[in-house]
Amino acid sequence: MPIVPSLFGGRRSNIFDPLSFDVWDPFKDFPFPSSSIVSNETSGFVNARVDWKETPEAHVFKADLPGIKKEEVKVEVEDDRVLQITGERNVEKEDKNDKWHRIERSSGKFTKRFRLPENAKLDQVKAAMENGVLTITVPKEEVKKTDVKSIEING
Repeated sequence: MPIVPSLFGGRRSNIFDPLSFDVWDPFKDFPFPSSSIVSNETSGFVNARVDWKETPEAHVFKADLPGIKKEEVKVEVEDDRVLQITGERNVEKEDKNDKWHRIERSSGKFTKRFRLPENAKLDQVKAAMENGVLTITVPKEEVKKTDVKSIEING
């Protein structure tokens, strides 16, 4: 029995194959509610890589979506604080006279879902697409600072 599949619960997949549909998520069982990926959906379009950074003002998501137009991407925020990015890259049309030697660019549908933290302003989410990079900005609510009141000690 090979050692690699046993590390992943006995599943038979090739972790070195970027088109493998059986993707292992090392964080799926960790209790990180503010940054956990909600779904482990995968498709043929595995190039939808997303970075998530937090600044003092906002949560910023950047997705590399080369060759996809903004009309082919949908950004939604669901009621349960889930940011969802979906889209599709279509297969290039074939001509009967074409002879393909190699196909490495992936195509198909993709979905990425992220649970947003409690401090996200869901009604002020903005998205922009430039040069194949989708940028989603989710502003953060200002954290209220509590006033400290000194109490006199009698006695």
